[in-house]
Amino acid sequence: QVQLVEPGGGLVQAGGSLRRYCAAPGRTASNYAMGWFRQGPGEEREFVVAMRWSGVSTYYADSVKGRFSIPRDNAKNTVYLQMNSLKPEDTAVYYCAADSDLRRLPLGLGYWGQGTQVTVSS
Repeated sequence: QVQLVEPGGGLVQAGGSLRRYCAAPGRTASNYAMGWFRQGPGEEREFVVAMRWSGVSTYYADSVKGRFSIPRDNAKNTVYLQMNSLKPEDTAVYYCAADSDLRRLPLGLGYWGQGTQVTVSS
């Protein structure tokens, strides 16, 4: 079983930046695809970004393309969500997820973190 650990929430003004991380302690992250999803107030969970750990392919939602990225630290089995030029509509609970098959993540399958609140003030 993979346990994903996420830090506490973050508050930032519009236009600012924030970095979240997701760690899979004791696991070999290179065996997994990793992704970030979010759920805003009163909204359904939506895809943000995902990648295969090999780094060959990274997929972004149109709403975050050019602003968000998903750097990783192989030695720490950690993936990050780097969020730049944040907007109030980016306010949501952000979840990281991992699975051996990237296609399973949008279906809600695989391993999921507990979620972390990101609030962007206008």
